Amino acid sequence: MPHTSPRGLIPKTNGQQSAAVNTFTAPLTPDQVDTLRRVLEQNGFEFVAKEHALFSARKAKLNVTAYEKGPKVLVQGKDTEDFIRFTLEPEVLKEARIGYEEVLDPEHFSPHFGIDESGKGDYFGPLVIAGVYTDAAITRHLIAAGIMDSKRITGSARIRKLADIIRATPGCAYEVVSIGPERYNEMHASFKNLNHLLAWGHARVIEKLCAARPDCPRTLSDQFARPEVLQRALREKGLTIQLDQRTKGESDTAVAAASILARERFVDWMDKTSAASGVKLPLGASDSVVMAARDLIAQHGPDALGKAAKLHFRTTAKVLGKPASGHPPEEEEPA
Repeated sequence: MPHTSPRGLIPKTNGQQSAAVNTFTAPLTPDQVDTLRRVLEQNGFEFVAKEHALFSARKAKLNVTAYEKGPKVLVQGKDTEDFIRFTLEPEVLKEARIGYEEVLDPEHFSPHFGIDESGKGDYFGPLVIAGVYTDAAITRHLIAAGIMDSKRITGSARIRKLADIIRATPGCAYEVVSIGPERYNEMHASFKNLNHLLAWGHARVIEKLCAARPDCPRTLSDQFARPEVLQRALREKGLTIQLDQRTKGESDTAVAAASILARERFVDWMDKTSAASGVKLPLGASDSVVMAARDLIAQHGPDALGKAAKLHFRTTAKVLGKPASGHPPEEEEPA
């Protein structure tokens, strides 16, 4: 099949040189996954193990990973653009996509807010909800800077560097709401439901962003278990902005940027609290978390737990040696 551009269209550049592409992702069919592996082998790529990947390979300043989920391909590195134009598009995808993103996915580049959170599944630390406003120019800039879902970024230093880029981007409005453990425990007891608390946080961020950018027509977040929970939270604040919810919302650049700002605030809290308490607070809700919680109580007394942890988790019962009665957030459903 010839290497053709979609719909015969020529990408618009407005007379400006486009920013270099250092990261690129695209969905793949199973046949394209097989073709990609063969192409990488033929081009002398070195295959390396990577979690959640069908395969991952590297060569010089280029990394190519085919992920199980999707499946999809992620290309990263200095030589990304050349690899896409001269290898991935003509030999695997069989169509031109780079330079045509705004034609293929116009909503991605239209003005909107992206909302995401961090800390929801972690026993220690705050619940952080962040929102970012993007338009076409901001989106192009953030893509070129390598902005992606924070869950795919390893290392706090990289998170902080990308967060600095987001904040320094002209026209990029952003808001962060952090609910520390003490306040979180009070609010959870009042709401009696994590998803209602999440909806409150999302609505608060959207409210602040609407004040900063009242002309923004819509907002996007990950799919709530019951979409009406967030819709109701917005109505209660008198907000009439169009609300979109979808699974894999982090594939949107605005949502990905929000995930980075939320994660930065979360890891900053974890690092500072670990240093201040003298106890390294692990992520998640594993056995190591239980041991750290017991150490925290031993050093600072029982009240310290409620200042550092989300007490409704079943982890609390394990820490205190009591029968489990709470539920981890991933098991909670909105009422």
